[in-house]
Amino acid sequence: MTVKMRGGVAVVLAVVLAVVLLQCLPPFAANVTYDHRALVIDGKRRVLISGSIHYPRSTPDMWPDLIQKSKDGGLDVIDTYVFWDLHEPVRNQYDFEGRKDIVKFVKLVGEAGLFVHLRIGPYACAEWNYGGFPVWLHFIPGIELRSNNEPFKAEMQRFTTKIVDLMKQENLYASQGGPIILSQIENEYGNVQRDYGPRAKPYVEWAAAMATSLDTGVPWVMCQQADAPDPIINTCNGFYCDQFTPNSDKKPKMWTENWTGWFTSFGGPVPYRPVEDVAFAVARFYQLGGTLQNYYMYHGGTNFGRSSGGPFITTTYDYDAPLDEYGQIRQPKWGHLKDLHKAIKLCEAAMVATDPTTTSLGSYLEASVYKTGSGLCSAFLANIHTKADVTVTFNGNSYLLPAWSVSILPDCKNVALNTAKINSVATIPRFVSQSSKADTSGASLSGWSWVNEPVGISSDKAFTKDGLAEQINTTADASDYLWYSLSIEIKGNEPFLQDGSQAVLHVQSLGHALHVFINGKLAGSGKGGNKDARVSIDVPVSLVAGKNQIDLLSLTVGLQNYGGHFDLKGAGITGPVQLKDSKSGSSIDLSSQKWTYQVGLKGEELSLFNGDSSLWMSKPALPTNQPLIWYKANFDAPGGDSPLAIDFTGMGKGVAWVNGQSIGRYWPTYIASNGGCTDWCNYRGPYNSDKCLTNCGKPSQTYYHVPRSWLKSSGNVLVVFEEVGGDPTKLSFATREVGSLCSRVSESHPMPVDMWTSDLSGHKQEGATLSLECPLPNQVISTIKFASFGTPQGTCGSFIHGKCRSTNALSVVKKACIGSRNCSLGVSSSTFGNPCAGVTKSLAVEASCA
Repeated sequence: MTVKMRGGVAVVLAVVLAVVLLQCLPPFAANVTYDHRALVIDGKRRVLISGSIHYPRSTPDMWPDLIQKSKDGGLDVIDTYVFWDLHEPVRNQYDFEGRKDIVKFVKLVGEAGLFVHLRIGPYACAEWNYGGFPVWLHFIPGIELRSNNEPFKAEMQRFTTKIVDLMKQENLYASQGGPIILSQIENEYGNVQRDYGPRAKPYVEWAAAMATSLDTGVPWVMCQQADAPDPIINTCNGFYCDQFTPNSDKKPKMWTENWTGWFTSFGGPVPYRPVEDVAFAVARFYQLGGTLQNYYMYHGGTNFGRSSGGPFITTTYDYDAPLDEYGQIRQPKWGHLKDLHKAIKLCEAAMVATDPTTTSLGSYLEASVYKTGSGLCSAFLANIHTKADVTVTFNGNSYLLPAWSVSILPDCKNVALNTAKINSVATIPRFVSQSSKADTSGASLSGWSWVNEPVGISSDKAFTKDGLAEQINTTADASDYLWYSLSIEIKGNEPFLQDGSQAVLHVQSLGHALHVFINGKLAGSGKGGNKDARVSIDVPVSLVAGKNQIDLLSLTVGLQNYGGHFDLKGAGITGPVQLKDSKSGSSIDLSSQKWTYQVGLKGEELSLFNGDSSLWMSKPALPTNQPLIWYKANFDAPGGDSPLAIDFTGMGKGVAWVNGQSIGRYWPTYIASNGGCTDWCNYRGPYNSDKCLTNCGKPSQTYYHVPRSWLKSSGNVLVVFEEVGGDPTKLSFATREVGSLCSRVSESHPMPVDMWTSDLSGHKQEGATLSLECPLPNQVISTIKFASFGTPQGTCGSFIHGKCRSTNALSVVKKACIGSRNCSLGVSSSTFGNPCAGVTKSLAVEASCA
């Protein structure tokens, strides 16, 4: 077709048409390969820093902020598992909506300019229910999960292909111009491979071949898999991976899980990992040839609904990550790691150009140098002694290396960062009760109503069976709850009814917890724990002549997620169940009787959690401290935008929903033991999950996250199912706020890494600097609670003056900081005077923002 028009118009139309055509094409596709040193992206080796954020453990409205804070913290890559059970809850029925919208999550990461490592698995572990497998897999005839088993391989290949095709359809692989530069198949199989015997190795080889056949255009990895076949990259998981070596000199050294903390279990204390140790581990990894490491977790988030595994994993999955459960920055962990990332990136050009040369500087002392013929030189100096600080000589200069630390010298001369010396601000987060607020911005619960959950069998779907049934095979994990009910006849001359006799019901269960009801009344309860889920209880019971009803409510608290054949780990009451006479010692075994079973609760069947049933009652008085009650209340959303939680103090155990969405299991009555916690944890020396503990003698979890995006401005509905008894009127809302911010910097600290530029001249004139910054952009420093230059002692929130102290520190800090969002002060005698000559002095400050 020929169109006649003036030249200028034709040119404009041609330009517009070209732009439209370009918009229809994918962006420039990246070529991702690898060699022995690193991943190679578009022909360029890269030093990459990654962090795990699991998309369903937060909400879509949180994702952009989490991703941006990750980028601001110096990450290049966001890593996530894919959760099979979430996306295919029923075989061949898929769900990618809401928190399950993995495509949206990956696109958001790409839009922020970051890469993605998509860990398809599809086994995840992740302290996730059943390790991320859908429980329906268990019921496929002849199946053996994670083995050279045809039924399992068919399902695994089908789902893996589904995810890969979904990503391809959206052009999300780097080869298509998208952000995904890596994918993972299987997960930590090498840890349990022995349990699968001769079926294991063929399975590993099959999984590798299956994955690579999907033609993603990016490399695949297997973590903790020393025999990963080429071209799969085998990677390391652990608290430390500096000594890890890949199984081929053609593969790069990669660390897929650097555990930034540890998970919390109901009944356990709360673990944490000092940032000095995390930074030490990271620096050691890059010192000894590593080029990609991933923080597991960078943001842990929340186990909403029934997603937590374990068993006994708490609803919070905070993990002591740099971004806390609520998405707030955890300081000093986030800030110190950000500084570490900057220091490492200053070394990147030298690191990707060559292999390190490591030499000894003495006992427990090492220097690793990356030096090129073109003059690039970067060095890492390490002191791996757990106690002794040492001064070393390197290239003719002296360097003080604290115990268990690494100094990074981007130019082989000047220290940009030492992992044990924190320049970052520290913050003290706190929960602020909304009920204590005098204004109308607080939230309160009102309009209470309730429904009694029937004891025992109430559903026409109940069934009878001889003997005791294993729970997971019976419920298929459709509910946490399974009723075991039995009616027995007690004759008047039975010893259980004679004077002085006491009947005892003995119940043994595979776990995870159970409640015993006799003739409709709660008689006793028992629970297992994370290390041993089994329950064995002896409950004194009062029986009557004639018919007696025994109702046992068995419940799970997340299914097993780890171990060889973890999927076969059972639950529920498998016996024996015995009625014993405490006086005579005689007993009746009830295990083989004809029991009646009901999967789930009546309230679940009626969807009471939605709050819109006609069964809710508000009269007479609200029942409290009674078992098996559904409660409902209304509330308006509290003002502001601070993260929101519910304080469950006063309740026993159960599940809660807000506007029909489950915020998870609550259990504030499961108290951690008193032993093992300390006021201070020494970061020096190898870390393990029991080394640094807090919250001993207290509930494992008290506050439960309520995402703001689930709320309306008014007319919100809270529904709570209470198992054992509590007082719902004691429930209260709280916001997550930053209380104080602190910093403590000594004269011996390196200057802030932000002050480094490509021009290194004059660095010796720069000194240690203390910086403070309010966490929110609309805040300013309003109060200086403490300031001391000299030898201050203590930690953030509990600083005290030392024997040596400057008299003007408080006034100097106030003048520099009050009214500003951020401030910086030189840590030197020229700023504060010299209160004690010959002593290395520190500046400690605690402030608050408003």
